[in-house]
Amino acid sequence: MKIFAVVPKINFMAQRKRGLIASVILTTAALVLLLTRGLNLGIDFTGGVLVEVQYPQTVELEKVREDLGKAGYEHPVVQYFGGTSDVLIRLPPSKEQNQAKISTAILDALGSSTQGIQLRRIEFVGPQVGEELTTNGGLAMLMAFIGIMAYIAFRFEWKFSIGAIAALVHDALMVMGFLSAFWVEFDLTTLAAILALIGYSNNETIVIFDRVRENLINIRRGEILDIVNLSVNQTLLRSVITHLTTLLVCTALFFLGGASVHSFSIAMIVGVIVATYSSIYISTNLAVVLGVNREDLLPPKTDEVDERP
Repeated sequence: MKIFAVVPKINFMAQRKRGLIASVILTTAALVLLLTRGLNLGIDFTGGVLVEVQYPQTVELEKVREDLGKAGYEHPVVQYFGGTSDVLIRLPPSKEQNQAKISTAILDALGSSTQGIQLRRIEFVGPQVGEELTTNGGLAMLMAFIGIMAYIAFRFEWKFSIGAIAALVHDALMVMGFLSAFWVEFDLTTLAAILALIGYSNNETIVIFDRVRENLINIRRGEILDIVNLSVNQTLLRSVITHLTTLLVCTALFFLGGASVHSFSIAMIVGVIVATYSSIYISTNLAVVLGVNREDLLPPKTDEVDERP
């Protein structure tokens, strides 16, 4: 006995114009935020001081942050390094570049004289390293966009390619705009989240594009909007399961992963929500606006004459 899944009949394309207008407004707002306010760059990009200390017993990270905050060290990044008694501290750039003075000040702030805290190492991350990371991170995103655009143009058709790249740019700008609006720290883990999101969003787009291509070829007399609606509804159950499971993992990271993956989890949660929307109303919608049709997907006709007797 075969069991067939019931395909929903939601008219997604009925709201395609409103969805596109909303996306343009939100993307513009995100771009304005990035140009005027910028991002809350972490030590990985701005440079700073990296200190590793060892406690004689297990220590809570929140207590370390409180001790540093009372001593005037704002926005420290504190995480375990190995065991729960080894702590790695990252501090913003300091005008005082003397290692001896900085290490003494940090140990005093943590109460080393009474708690027996030992300094394991101290390093300075210069601003030139931050500039190099910024450049390399931007190049990584650019190369990802170019590679994905070439892949989709080769596998599908250029109208699909334009829609997919527009969706990826939209998703990246929306996530960075959210991070700027709520002043979430942007470090290497956040950049990794955006790069991961590009692949995630592209995968979701390709799943819908595959079904649109199949239906365009098989349904010869169907209207393009009807075919797109059918394609999205056919992949809806798969999309819901994928997005929910991804959101569950990212939410668990947000609440249980600690401060070291806080920015990563926020970027991924926002990105998954945005990617769910953009795969329908940006990538697929733009392909429709550009006039994709069945003829675009058929192999080109040849004028070769069969010379066989």
